[in-house]
Amino acid sequence: MSLRLEHLNPEQLAAVTLGDEHALILAGAGSGKTRVLTTRIAWLIKNARVTPGGVLAVTFTNKAAREMLTRLGAMLPVNPRGMWIGTFHGLCNRMLRAHHRDAGLPQTFQILDSQDQLGAVKRLVKALDADEHRFPPREVQYFINARKEEGLRARDVALTDETTRRFADLYAAYDEQCQREGVVDFAELLLRSYELLARNELLREHYQARFRHILVDEFQDTNKLQYRWLKLLAGRQAAVFAVGDDDQSIYAFRGANVGNMADFERDFRVQKVIRLEQNYRSHGNILDAANALIANNRKRLGKNLWTAAGEGEPLRVFEAETDALEARWIVEEVQALVADGARRADLAVLYRSNAQSRVLEHALFSAGIAYRVYGGLRFFERAEVKHALAYLRLVASSDDDNAFLRVFNFPPRGLGARTLEQIQDAAKKNGTSLFAAIEGKAGAFRALIEDLRRETAELPLPEAIEHVVARSGLIEHYKNERDGADRIENLEELVNAAAAFSEEERAVESAEETDPLTAFLTHAALEAGEHQAGEGQDALQMMTVHSAKGLEFEAVFLTGLEEGLFPHEQSVAERDGLEEERRLAYVAITRARKRLYLSFAQTRMLHGQTRYSLPSRFLDEIPEGLMKWLTPRFAAQRARQALASVSQAWLTPRKKAPGFASPAAAGGFRVGQNVQHPKFGFGVIVDAEGQGNDARVQVNFGGQGVKWLAVAVAKLQAA
Repeated sequence: MSLRLEHLNPEQLAAVTLGDEHALILAGAGSGKTRVLTTRIAWLIKNARVTPGGVLAVTFTNKAAREMLTRLGAMLPVNPRGMWIGTFHGLCNRMLRAHHRDAGLPQTFQILDSQDQLGAVKRLVKALDADEHRFPPREVQYFINARKEEGLRARDVALTDETTRRFADLYAAYDEQCQREGVVDFAELLLRSYELLARNELLREHYQARFRHILVDEFQDTNKLQYRWLKLLAGRQAAVFAVGDDDQSIYAFRGANVGNMADFERDFRVQKVIRLEQNYRSHGNILDAANALIANNRKRLGKNLWTAAGEGEPLRVFEAETDALEARWIVEEVQALVADGARRADLAVLYRSNAQSRVLEHALFSAGIAYRVYGGLRFFERAEVKHALAYLRLVASSDDDNAFLRVFNFPPRGLGARTLEQIQDAAKKNGTSLFAAIEGKAGAFRALIEDLRRETAELPLPEAIEHVVARSGLIEHYKNERDGADRIENLEELVNAAAAFSEEERAVESAEETDPLTAFLTHAALEAGEHQAGEGQDALQMMTVHSAKGLEFEAVFLTGLEEGLFPHEQSVAERDGLEEERRLAYVAITRARKRLYLSFAQTRMLHGQTRYSLPSRFLDEIPEGLMKWLTPRFAAQRARQALASVSQAWLTPRKKAPGFASPAAAGGFRVGQNVQHPKFGFGVIVDAEGQGNDARVQVNFGGQGVKWLAVAVAKLQAA
């Protein structure tokens, strides 16, 4: 590969050949930003604007850094391996290794990954005799990393209350422990490097003089400390070339600050903002849908994707009665695409929440379609699900030593290696299972399993599993984890899996008389043990939308487009959360090259209960002319009308049949009124019928769905 500028479009060429000045490159999805970055570096070096050693290029993944180095190696007659091109953590590590004494580190300092760091925190909490219930190690770990990413040491933390003071004390003790042991965590690499540059003027001036051109990829994903680090390195001499897309900023939960792009434009007095809007991936209808959707975000720098590839096919929209029927439809469409010659590997199923994969996996498994879960584990292989299944296996058979070993001390109950060793010795001596050999301190665990067996003996399978999951302590354990919400959703989905399994078993007569729990455990083992595609096998790709960023597929199925699910109810409740959810939908849409399917279900099993859903507002934000509905529009149109009613103070009920209440006659409530329910939270009345004691209202509770409630007993209050 040589430096060939004739293949660049006018905007790409303008970015590549820009002078020695700051620039913000708004690079839309599929617009060739990697080509622009690498060609820019090669052009600078080839035209003697900078030496190879004077370039600093920052990426967000090692894979992206390797790709950049490979491309540069083909463009330039120099070995790019000596250039400072890498991730923030990689470059900071390089700097600290070179100046370890100034940084106060041993030359051979070691780096803790996330699990190693958690282990170090656990040791610290135990050594300081801290209350693990008030200060769970994962929470302490999150507190430390979050403060470091804000550029704060323990002494800088605002002590607003006693709990914060205790967390800050643990942070300080953790720093001392790491310093004593000569180790650093990932967040420390950046903070220690920043502090080194901030306090060491000679070193700072050295690097500011060296790096005359600083290039940053995925600028929208930088956090506050990374931006401050870049500003220190740039000083007053370097030209900063920031490439990013604020419309694809979807990692706020990791600390990414989309506002860094606007701050950069202001702080560096950027004169050149170049928009890369020509897309080389998707057809026009897909891009028009993405443009229309993201235009509803107020806080964006603005751009409009276009393509020379033509309009292509309309977006196909499918409304299913249930999530199971949605999954079955996807299976049928995948089979049809494959029959027409498509490779499974070119097809992707995207979902907002990990828990959604269980229903989809079951449908694919039943149809014999090879699939691969990208960037994650299949449902029955996820740790929290395997923990729950281990408890269930012990309830079914206490002789299951593998299940025993998995949950003997999980959630932690103070049973250490010495206790387990004693049990193992006793079991070996007496020729029994580990459970049968329990004695002494571990007796409470034996009692727990025996209680669970007795308490669930007469319960239906879903209720039995729900009881075991709750009594095991797994839910409470994950509630104390900063990122435990997804794990709890998966545990709730396990109950849904049991309910679905029970329904299927009732529909099929079997000569085998296996108890329901054993039958379900067998089903789970079979689905976990088979069908994940092997390496190199042509397999359907399944993943969350977050995992899909940076990827592209011939056809994409975007599933679960329902209010409360996508956009997710938790995100909508947060400041700017809806805008990030919309960016997430934008990312999902722009993964598709030729064909995009959008689907939603009227009812879905979530959080252990059937939820009646409204179509996602994002469907309303896509122009009708771009969509082809594969199902009748009546149910969807009715739901849209219900959603629109929230902005109107008075509405006439849509039904006009005899006996329906007038807008103000349903027990004193009226259509369009905001109400509050003790269980379902805030909602809006979208329909009403009946009179007196027979009056009932239909309420849209947002993420909790739409429900009919009898006014006389519903305990509704005006909000």
